[in-house]
Amino acid sequence: MNRLLVLLLAAVDALIAAAVGVAVVFAPLTLFWVMALGGTADWAALWPAAVRIWQLGQFVPLHITLGDDYLVAAGIAPQAASFVVSLAPLALAVFTALFAARSGARAARSGAWAVGVAAGTLVTLLIAAALWATSRTPVAAVYGWQALLLPTAVFGIPALVGAVVEAWRSGDGGLIDALRDRIDGADPRRGHPWVGAVSAAARGLAAAVAGLVGVGALAVAAAAVLRGGQIVALFEAAHVDVLGGAVLSLGQLVYLPTLIVWGASFAAGPGFAIGAGTAVSPAGTTLGVLPGIPALGLIPDNPSPWLFALVLAVVAVGFLAGAIARTRLASAGEMDAAATSTTAVRLVVFGAIVVLAAAAAALLAVCASGAVGPGRLGAVGPAPGPFAFCVGVELAVGAAIALFSPARTGEPAAAPVD
Repeated sequence: MNRLLVLLLAAVDALIAAAVGVAVVFAPLTLFWVMALGGTADWAALWPAAVRIWQLGQFVPLHITLGDDYLVAAGIAPQAASFVVSLAPLALAVFTALFAARSGARAARSGAWAVGVAAGTLVTLLIAAALWATSRTPVAAVYGWQALLLPTAVFGIPALVGAVVEAWRSGDGGLIDALRDRIDGADPRRGHPWVGAVSAAARGLAAAVAGLVGVGALAVAAAAVLRGGQIVALFEAAHVDVLGGAVLSLGQLVYLPTLIVWGASFAAGPGFAIGAGTAVSPAGTTLGVLPGIPALGLIPDNPSPWLFALVLAVVAVGFLAGAIARTRLASAGEMDAAATSTTAVRLVVFGAIVVLAAAAAALLAVCASGAVGPGRLGAVGPAPGPFAFCVGVELAVGAAIALFSPARTGEPAAAPVD
């Protein structure tokens, strides 16, 4: 495909990703402005509010400053007039990242992935700059460099990852193919199994991360079923009308991926915090006064120690990741049968899966934590270090069983080298 066409398509992808993300926020916010505020609505504040929510979804912290009139009307202490909100609604970031990865993969299939990734990233930077410049408001301020660089990174990094993965898989006739040849040798008869090891580790890592997210989703779903009554009670206690209920539901929906990461941390053992000095884990729940948000009804009051059995789900994810990697090693056409059974190769694959999956868990914890208000509400979410450590250990147990257990009789042999 022509490089200019790849550039244009990548630019359009970046434009669509940003436009849809802002529109998803702007549309319900406009409806709320019309139906709830009516003639008293400050229409000049609508666009800045929508942009700020989108920026928060791209990990840009908001520095909130409440006016004196609002403090008096709401009965808020003056020391709580200024605070930071940085807990991102991850649904917005996930949409941008998936769209970017798709764009990067398409650019790689077109043979010009570097051009596509660079174009999409640059256009995202320009869009972020335009949104920042047109949404100044004293109530919710942002730092300019964060408003520019963080949305750009949310698009650019997944686009690069998607492009490199696709180029490794299908070839690019350039840098990635040269890297493959350097790792494995241009002549497959040399018997170096490292390209197969990279593929096995990548598949195992993808399975581990996807499985960890799946465990978190199952934990949230189970909590929603078991504690549905508490969630409904919090909805009723909010005393909102139909429009208010819809807005509240949409607001919680964009935080669903954030809750899934919290669920994964709970299942792995460390749990998470809802404010400084609090803890929610299978070992117990220590909470102070919480905001009356219905989604917080998912939090168990007195968790049973039997919930530590959820750790076995993470171990099972590690076993699945190891089994997928072992199957890839055993069936890789790039290596001979002797190479597939070498301990060195399996150790490298094992280490890559465990270390990179633990790093991914730490990254998820960073993305799903932040501040939601003044004082003790400045620390919400899982702690990256304990989450990464527990995930690494639990995945290591399962992956080691799958990768280093004795070979089964029916384990596939390597494909012959032509």
